[in-house]
This record gives sequence, structure tokens and C-alpha cells, in this order.
Amino acid sequence: MAGVGKLMKQAQKMQRQIETLQNELAEKEFEVSGGGGAVTVKINGAGQFLSVHLDEEFLKEDKEMVEQTLLNAIQEAASKSKEYNESEMQKVTSGFNMPGLF
Repeated sequence: MAGVGKLMKQAQKMQRQIETLQNELAEKEFEVSGGGGAVTVKINGAGQFLSVHLDEEFLKEDKEMVEQTLLNAIQEAASKSKEYNESEMQKVTSGFNMPGLF
């Protein structure tokens, strides 16, 4: 059963690393612009949206264009955050080897 003890220590270490990473992800910010800078979206590495800025002149444009540009910027920001999150999480969990599961 010595293998179980080693596995438990490995799991505890990984849990601590994940907790540390979650804090770091909350601090990491991404800024995405759309429409030539008319829309700016900020999101953190944990996927929480921090702010949205719309240029005053841009709001005078066609409603559908404003909505689509905003949606595109939000989707791009969410994608960047998710990719970064998954990449960083992979670094933490890649060393965890549980026989029979992977």
C-alpha cells in the first residue's frame, strides 16, 4: 500500500498547486478590442469579465453592427481566457499519474 501513500501525497501537492494557480488566474487580465478599438473587453484568466468599454461614437452606428462587434469581442475574450486557463491547468495536472485512469 506504499503506492497509495505516494499517490495521496501527489494528489495533495497537485491540489495546492491548483489552488495557487486559481489565485494567479484571477490576477491575470486579458484585454480584447473589436471594431477598430470601438469595443474593449477585459477578462481575467478565471473567466470573469472585468469591464466592457464602448466608444461613444460607435454607439451611433447601426444597432446590429454594434451588437455583433460586442458579441465578437466577448467571444474572443472568453476564448483567450479559456485557452490560457486550460494551458496553465495542464501544466499543473500533467504530472499526476493514476494507473488505470489515463
